[in-house]
Amino acid sequence: MGAIHVHEFMSLDGVIDAPTWTFEYGFDPKMGEVLGATCGGCEGILLGRTTYEMFEPAWSTRTVEDDPGAPFFNDTTKYVVSGTLTDPTWRNSKVIGPYDPDAIRRLKDEVEGDLYVSGSITLVRAMLADGLIDELHLFVYPLTRGSGPRLFTEDAAPGKLSLAASDSYDNGVVYLNYRPQA
Repeated sequence: MGAIHVHEFMSLDGVIDAPTWTFEYGFDPKMGEVLGATCGGCEGILLGRTTYEMFEPAWSTRTVEDDPGAPFFNDTTKYVVSGTLTDPTWRNSKVIGPYDPDAIRRLKDEVEGDLYVSGSITLVRAMLADGLIDELHLFVYPLTRGSGPRLFTEDAAPGKLSLAASDSYDNGVVYLNYRPQA
């Protein structure tokens, strides 16, 4: 059975909306190394519809010369959780239907390797609630947003996590890798 690895860019106060606010901090090359390692064992990308629709125009035309992550995003099978998307146009994309925790469990069993998730807050929250996420990879930026969607909502069930890895970068960003405690 593969694992689900969730990657998010997050403000210090927990906001994870479209991270255009990260641009002013630059992207430390060591952050790219962490993302590369996170994606390294992943044989599938699991996305919610909104993130899929944001990623497709951003990634589908990129080449390795544009961004070293382009081959991963373009060549890896993308599994889209959606009850409304019917005809995905980004190559290697499959719609798996509306959110169903059992369908996600089956996907974890079927995919040879791990699944990578980025963004997709509605999907991530549902999978957290259903105990389907194996690792959180959070890049926490040194700013507060005040308002916006947060990874954990006020009504989220309490839970405990174990710190698996951490690092800090010259741009002020902190990397935190957590695993749910059993």
